[in-house]
Amino acid sequence: MTQELSNLEQLLDRMEQAAEGEQAVSMGQLVEGVGTRSFGPLLLLIGLILVSPLSGIPGLPSTMGVAVFLIAIQMLVYKRHIWLPGWILRRKIKQQKLSKAVTWMRRPARFIDRFVKQRLVLLVDGPGSLPIALVCLALAVTLPLLEPIPFAASSAGVSLTCFGLARIAHDGVLVLIAYAATLGIGGVIAYGLL
Repeated sequence: MTQELSNLEQLLDRMEQAAEGEQAVSMGQLVEGVGTRSFGPLLLLIGLILVSPLSGIPGLPSTMGVAVFLIAIQMLVYKRHIWLPGWILRRKIKQQKLSKAVTWMRRPARFIDRFVKQRLVLLVDGPGSLPIALVCLALAVTLPLLEPIPFAASSAGVSLTCFGLARIAHDGVLVLIAYAATLGIGGVIAYGLL
């Protein structure tokens, strides 16, 4: 059984472990590394992939959008184990690209981990998880639309990273940051449509 994550650096360690000795690592290997018993680690994993240089891989933001959509639906119905379809789990990332992305994220992860702590738990657990799931659904639907806009998928990744880390650490302040980032994404989309 996989030990529960408590911070960003642990997630990066798991990503590296999943890719050890591989030419390419599948989403299934990454998901197995973080576990399928909690929504937080998977949202955090997807958020970090979108924030990292990996978000530039064609089609990856749309694939991550489908994964977030499925995760959010399962959050809404209080499912205990997370299910993702095989075609998402088979999607591969070259080990070299993954390793570069993890290295790139190490310093910000160390910085962020110093400030994350349990607070405003009401915004994360129990009834607080419902608005998180709804916002994640909205982000999932917009991810394919954001793919052609430079760095837009990364901004959605910031929201998902905050939601995932908030769920892991029970940090309601991160939920508020995620809501603010999501409003910013809404502004970017509205500006792009005008």
